[in-house]
Amino acid sequence: MKEIDYDLWEPVIGLEVHVQLNTKSKLFSHAPNRFGDEPNTNITDVCTGQPGSLPVLNKEAVKKAVQFGLAIKANISRFSKFDRKSYFYPDSPRNYQITQFDHPIILGGSIVADVEGTTKIFPVNRAHIEDDAGMLKHFSTFAGVDYNRAGVPLIEVVSEPCIHSAKDAVAYATALKSIMEYIDASDCNMEEGCLRFDANISVRLKTEKGFRNKIEIKNMNSFHNMEMAIESEIKRQIRLYSEHPHEDPKKLLRSGTYRFDLEKKETVLMRYKEEAEDYRYFPEPDLVPIVLTESYIEQVKAHLPELPHERNKRYTESLGLPQASAATLINDKNMCFYFEEALKTCKSAKNLCNWLIVEFTGRIKDSGKTLEQFGIKPENVAHLVNMIEDGTITGKIAKSVADDMIVTPSKDCRDIVKENPDYQPLQDTSSIEALIDQVLSENAQSIADYKAGKTKAFAFLIGQVMKLCKGKASPTIVNEILTKKLQ
Repeated sequence: MKEIDYDLWEPVIGLEVHVQLNTKSKLFSHAPNRFGDEPNTNITDVCTGQPGSLPVLNKEAVKKAVQFGLAIKANISRFSKFDRKSYFYPDSPRNYQITQFDHPIILGGSIVADVEGTTKIFPVNRAHIEDDAGMLKHFSTFAGVDYNRAGVPLIEVVSEPCIHSAKDAVAYATALKSIMEYIDASDCNMEEGCLRFDANISVRLKTEKGFRNKIEIKNMNSFHNMEMAIESEIKRQIRLYSEHPHEDPKKLLRSGTYRFDLEKKETVLMRYKEEAEDYRYFPEPDLVPIVLTESYIEQVKAHLPELPHERNKRYTESLGLPQASAATLINDKNMCFYFEEALKTCKSAKNLCNWLIVEFTGRIKDSGKTLEQFGIKPENVAHLVNMIEDGTITGKIAKSVADDMIVTPSKDCRDIVKENPDYQPLQDTSSIEALIDQVLSENAQSIADYKAGKTKAFAFLIGQVMKLCKGKASPTIVNEILTKKLQ
């Protein structure tokens, strides 16, 4: 069989992202919007579609949708309306979903994301408000329906077919998640289903202009799974077309809805695709249109927080953080806000960032808690970094102090240093000089290597001195004295 040349093909991907909003109540009823409660306890007659029950729109959901639209620089519709999307399934008690079909609240806009060091702009087609369905729960001998989720407010964000790789798709989705978190529209907890992805995928030869038939992969709930699913489907379609080059592409691949099988690492057909007319959309008669004023939109705009991409720019350009470190901070909202608080009293943004994302994160990763939940205040981490910057303690001593801070989270790191004789740095230069003399007398070969131009020999000698003093001497002072002696 002829080897397949994947480079001849271009994937075309569009994402539909469903984001649950973190309002206190549901979209059209006063029932609590809360995850994890006993099944069928957070419901009203509206949630279960009882005859005669009437929906009442949640204003907070509209505000969060407008915030998102402003964050992505979209057009906020001054007039939008709701429609009924009919389908029959046990988790939909009304047998229709209330959504926005032809007049969505958000049109256009774009998501800005960094992909392997390159900034890319991904156009958004639309975003609209709709309510969620309930949840089917399968047991050994029967299935049940939990309507607690029925009526939970969603924003569905639909991208243009502008994404051309699985990595781009993950970068887009990650950036969207960050925006939702920073404007406090959603918790974006994927384990609880607050963030779900559907991917529409087709491939075409790079010489083609039009689109071939697409398939949709439904309800992916992790970035890792989404990347694997998209990669798998791209390769499947390219193989299909390559192995049947003389067949009509439209007949070869029929549009359908698929799921991703994690064990087999492949997409599995669920059903062939419905068209819009299959849903029998028509205007929702029980809800008036949403009419927004200019003053309302300006008021929401005035209270927007600093958004992830702007924050990333500030971190890398003003604070000098490496791109990877800035991205790590920003993708974890809790850690990012913790960093901002600590930065108010810290002398070095770079070192603070490193201590947070490497040292402290490594120490608490198995606890399942954030540093704040652990009880370590941001200013306490800042004081630790400041002591290193001032030369009060060395980096090696600081690591031991950090260990103690984990054991006694409420204790000030400065008190920890004062109370432990082993944490007192070696300040006496004569004592340091004596240690250096000892190391030089024991390592004649390393001295010869250094003078022969081998720079690693110098680092070795430094290491030997630090080993003798148990990390208590300032590396800067050791470096200065050792350089003078070698010269």
